[in-house]
Amino acid sequence: MTLYMIGVGLWDEKDITVKGLEAVKSCEYVYLESYTSKLNCSIQELEELYGKKIIVADRKQVEIDSDDIINQAKETDVAFLIIGDVFAATTHVDLRIRAEQENIDVKVIHNASVMTAIGEVGLELYKFGKTVSIPFENKNVVSPINFFKENFKLGLHTLFLLDLRPDEDKYMTVNQAIEYLRSKGVENYICVGCAGLGSVEPEIKSGLMDKVVKVKFSKYPQCLIIPGILHFIEETNIRKWGQK
Repeated sequence: MTLYMIGVGLWDEKDITVKGLEAVKSCEYVYLESYTSKLNCSIQELEELYGKKIIVADRKQVEIDSDDIINQAKETDVAFLIIGDVFAATTHVDLRIRAEQENIDVKVIHNASVMTAIGEVGLELYKFGKTVSIPFENKNVVSPINFFKENFKLGLHTLFLLDLRPDEDKYMTVNQAIEYLRSKGVENYICVGCAGLGSVEPEIKSGLMDKVVKVKFSKYPQCLIIPGILHFIEETNIRKWGQK
């Protein structure tokens, strides 16, 4: 029997690949992890397209109480759906390891993630340094600042992933991320704020931090980029998103 780990993309029910959809339709049980990101569609819309009942799995069920998923995959085919790409969030690696330890066949079907979708802003992906996460409780947190400084010193771009709690409908905004950086002494750098990457009309704005912080982004999830050394083509690209 097989555990399919399937990336479903960034935005809505239609982002799943043909290969992923075929795998879902072949499975008896279909789980959707609900804690690493947000899809902009309902569970009902997913079920209607997929033709399957979807079991929403929270962090505890996946990381601690995964026996149900593992035991079912010993007896029948199970799909585990992940928003974005399968291993963009490292929490899912552990599920694969545990399944393989139980001699369960694991098949991975990839999809787009924020790590690739940020290419839309016009910065070269291979010039990004360490990705940084900013948590909600960040008053005494300095590691994001340290990682950013290391990247910037090397001339590398920094992607800031912003905290989210989908079960509480709580999502950090670009504005909050900029305020955090400013509170830790990060000066008025050029930055790019992004919201709704993967949608038909993502919201992307670039400019100095004191300009972008005033933008009202309406889509979620959101992320923030501070570029390092810019090639002239990159500079031209991000100027397109200029916030005046």
